[in-house]
Amino acid sequence: MDFDLASIATPFRMQPGLRRLGNDARHLTPLAPDSPLAREKQRVVQAGQSRLAVPGFDAAPALAAITQQAAREGIAVPEGTPVELAVEEDFAILDGASGTLPWLSVCLPSHWSPEDKLGLDFVAVHRPVADSATLLAANRHLVELATSGEHWERHVWTVSPSPRFDQHPRRHAREPWPDAADPERFAAACFLRAERQTFFPVGQGTRQAVFTIRVMLQPLAQAVDTAAKAARLHDALASMSEAVLQYKGLAPAREPLLRWLQVRRG
Repeated sequence: MDFDLASIATPFRMQPGLRRLGNDARHLTPLAPDSPLAREKQRVVQAGQSRLAVPGFDAAPALAAITQQAAREGIAVPEGTPVELAVEEDFAILDGASGTLPWLSVCLPSHWSPEDKLGLDFVAVHRPVADSATLLAANRHLVELATSGEHWERHVWTVSPSPRFDQHPRRHAREPWPDAADPERFAAACFLRAERQTFFPVGQGTRQAVFTIRVMLQPLAQAVDTAAKAARLHDALASMSEAVLQYKGLAPAREPLLRWLQVRRG
């Protein structure tokens, strides 16, 4: 997993956390054909449930930008293959003029429905997010940054009881948390779920940016492999507000995870 728990900020806050990247930054990851992630993406694409567009929106410039970005990174997209099945990332297009998402191709959402976000502006998209007042207040500035023609990166993370990448709420019910009586067994059944999210420009005379989402999963016990990482995750979970815990579905998991992490941190 290309995410280091030691980089988690504490205390935990819901914030944009954008980091500027160089123009030569990598945004895409080759998709291993026989991986669980590939199989899950393929099911969604083959079912015709991946791409969504507002009526009349021309996605050709964005799709060309994604394919060109893949080529710059040495990733081949075979003729006739949807670009979604050549890379691990899901995609959305952010339009700088309207501040909306007119096009999405999201196969592996984390408990949200892409069809409910299509065509919405930044504020409407993020209104359900817990403790989001600061984020929403900066909405115009964030849209301008993301569609400025520069390259950006951020990470988000959570802990999940599910090994499934696709967590669309209308395709899959939430996985129940394991029995909390034994913190060691509880943690052994959990996964670190992280997303690397980036923006890069569409160009071609547009004020659009490609928003990429790469979902990564790792057994929690493997991810927390040092005392420092255990301490960082412990302190982040301990500092989450009740609203954030409910939003992330972590309320039943915090106490057993904190007990397990306390032992690991030493």
